[in-house]
Amino acid sequence: MKRRRIQFYQRLFVFSVALVVLLSGLLSQLPNSTMGNTAFAAMNVELPLSTSGARIIDAKGKTVLLQGVNWFGMETETHVPHGLWSRDYKEMLSQIKSLGYNTIRLPYSVEALRSDSISAVNYTIGSNKELEGKTPLEVMDIVVKEAERQGLMIVLDSHRLNSKRIPELWYGDGFTEADWIDTWRLLAQRYKNQANIIGADLKNEPHGRASWGTNNLSTDWRLAAERAGNAILSINPNWLIIVEGVELNVPGQKLTNHWWGGNLEGVRRFRVRLKQRNKIVYSPHEYGPGVFNKPYFSDKSFPKNMLQRWETGFYYIARQKIAPIWIGEFGGKQVDKSSIEGIWQNKLVDFIRDKNLNYAYWSWNPNSSDTAGILLSDWQTIDAPKQVMLSRILPVKYNPPVPVALGTNEPAKQLPLAPVSSLPPPSSLSSSSGQLQVTTKIDSDWQSGFCMSFKVGNSNSTKVKNWQLTFNMEKAAINNSWNGTFKQKGSEYIVTPLDWGRVIEPNQVRDLGFCANKLNIGGADYQPRNVKVTIAS
Repeated sequence: MKRRRIQFYQRLFVFSVALVVLLSGLLSQLPNSTMGNTAFAAMNVELPLSTSGARIIDAKGKTVLLQGVNWFGMETETHVPHGLWSRDYKEMLSQIKSLGYNTIRLPYSVEALRSDSISAVNYTIGSNKELEGKTPLEVMDIVVKEAERQGLMIVLDSHRLNSKRIPELWYGDGFTEADWIDTWRLLAQRYKNQANIIGADLKNEPHGRASWGTNNLSTDWRLAAERAGNAILSINPNWLIIVEGVELNVPGQKLTNHWWGGNLEGVRRFRVRLKQRNKIVYSPHEYGPGVFNKPYFSDKSFPKNMLQRWETGFYYIARQKIAPIWIGEFGGKQVDKSSIEGIWQNKLVDFIRDKNLNYAYWSWNPNSSDTAGILLSDWQTIDAPKQVMLSRILPVKYNPPVPVALGTNEPAKQLPLAPVSSLPPPSSLSSSSGQLQVTTKIDSDWQSGFCMSFKVGNSNSTKVKNWQLTFNMEKAAINNSWNGTFKQKGSEYIVTPLDWGRVIEPNQVRDLGFCANKLNIGGADYQPRNVKVTIAS
């Protein structure tokens, strides 16, 4: 009897050890959603998310509003989010969180994720040293993981195929549809257990030839979205599938003017069909006259006409409880109550608030030439009027810091803020050519590199077409640029704006810039000189 009892306990011990090992192995394979939910406990959000009618809901059925910002850069030639030449990436995420945003739309390019190199990062700043030697995909890993730690959700956005421009379709620019879908499959697998990545914005701003409901396999974006969305869900069933509209080519569309990606009229007759019906979110983009002065901004019924446009273009989808709406991009420089852009932007913010819509503001970055950003050009200071406006749709109300006069406890007298789109002030690095002026500024400068911005403004009453910027630079090599094509001929650089920036309207400013490596570290002769702006005859 005693021997049998010992054998029983020995077997019980072996079984218990085996059970512990088995459970440990199984737990190690569980999705990180448990850890993610811990990180989001303060927000009272339990991931993953899904949809119910017009609502995005969490795992307990609670409505979740995605209140986000776009932090771009990974889709450009830097292959990393912009601003890391000036700020610690953890500090940047913390500032986003502190203002009340809960989501970051993170653009990338297929080319970037296939690359081994990054640039325009100052590794001497705080936590940025963690990024040194990393690939773009590894940088994405690090940023996403830190966002999770700080309680921020991430939507991945396939913004470009190559790192230079937004294509009309989901293929082209040297990439096939298979390349595009395979990249989504890679990300779905890689982040299957990363709880705070909540969705896939399948393709940024289909336009031009892109159609909806035509059944043309080469152009029908709705069918391509189904192919990509179902491919993702077969690997990662937790993600929301976010589908933007097109610009044109929708059978029976009522409106004649839409933004790239903003035309969702086709959903009335041709809905995106996914294997999981509770994962689809539709995402228009909406902008004001600072991006392009469309005819309806000068209509005598403006701004009241905007409500019917939004209803016809996309809001009917939420009103009829077909699916949720997430305005994936909107933004502008003017936020006042007198300019057309300011009136439009305030009207849309109130519309978002009144209809409880999800959104991601464009942009966190200050170096978006048409819209500027929530941050000012120092990548540190908040654009106070803009954030005050946005706080109407945020849980955190923004109170701009009040400066204190030196030597007193009294508030300093505040000067009126100049309009963001006004011409840059003169400086020692300004020059002009007829009706165009250019101001040059070093945004950041460190031991081995620097970043430079140019503001080209039109002070005349007529628009300017086909302008170029030239400068000389000998002791530096450009590793990244934005909003222009920089071509080198010896020590001279000729900068041509991108297609959308070739025209400068009266009192409009175009922003361009670059980051460069210093070739003579410690020397002082690396800066551009002889900066000129010319107009082609």
